[in-house]
Amino acid sequence: MKTSGLRIALIASARYPIKEPFAGGLEAHTWALAHALGVRGHKVTLFAGPGSDPALGARELPLRTPVISARARADVSMTSAAWLAEHHAYLRLMVELATAPAFDVVHNNSLHYLPVAMAEAVPIPIVTTFHTPPTPWLESAIQVTSGDPVTFTAVSEHTARAWSHIVRVPHVVRNGVDIERWRPGTGGGPPVWFGRMVPEKGPHLAVQAARIAGRPLRLAGPVSDPDYYEAQVRPLLGHGVEHLGHLTRTELLDLVGGASVTMVTPCWDEPYGLTVAESLACGTPVCGFARGALPEVLTRDCGRLVPPGDVEALATALDEAAGLSRAAARERARRHCSQEVMVDAYESLYRELAA
Repeated sequence: MKTSGLRIALIASARYPIKEPFAGGLEAHTWALAHALGVRGHKVTLFAGPGSDPALGARELPLRTPVISARARADVSMTSAAWLAEHHAYLRLMVELATAPAFDVVHNNSLHYLPVAMAEAVPIPIVTTFHTPPTPWLESAIQVTSGDPVTFTAVSEHTARAWSHIVRVPHVVRNGVDIERWRPGTGGGPPVWFGRMVPEKGPHLAVQAARIAGRPLRLAGPVSDPDYYEAQVRPLLGHGVEHLGHLTRTELLDLVGGASVTMVTPCWDEPYGLTVAESLACGTPVCGFARGALPEVLTRDCGRLVPPGDVEALATALDEAAGLSRAAARERARRHCSQEVMVDAYESLYRELAA
């Protein structure tokens, strides 16, 4: 589908800038969507955190840390300054959209509650994508609205079901990867694990499984939880296991494309699992835990899934997954989780709502 002409406001999470190297999958997804819509001829305005990619024409959310008096800080119920800054930034944005509508559609990819809670005041169709399991703030925002001021989408069937107790989610649009950028690699190298170094991603379990299997392992990603990293990951490094740091996309492409298999070890129910799609696009099969949306993305042709937390089973499945067809992995990415498929779906929804 090649269409043009829509004025689209994309609301991003303000926690991290939308730029490479990405802090996580949400930032990577938002960058890819903004870029792809622009290439298709739409006028995209990205509302994002400070330091976001200037090539996207991003407008910085007005994040200003408030100066709180000592008397006010004595209130034991006071929230953090960062929370207050985000609250007021999104409040100002929604007031602007309500009083000076300059778009055909608004697509909210943030995790903040105000774009939902204030949707009734905005005379523009609003799409909100669920990227996470239910949270108290978002659930309460949905409950205070009347009518259907927001059209909801989810990044997987699993995530849609997780929200079904509070709202109907009529559209599932899986996050897509640019398969022209995430190109096939030669494979054959050591297994890899890539993502944020946080407990819920479980990199320490990948290391344990690689040790049991007698395989080396290369880890890549930002240290988002230093305490966890120092306690459970750093002590496991060495003897064939190395952490390469927070890589650029080019470096990550070379790493994942050159690997024999990617390990994915979620310790929570992944709403989608962008690393799986990126790995498949590189032609690299995946071995991981069957949690969240991962069973929706992987098939027996391109991956192996084992019971959550079962490190022994993961170690056993590692070599089997590494021997799967790289062509099948690439084809799965092309058909199921490509950026083209994702943008087609969003573009169709935007036009339906704008009409």
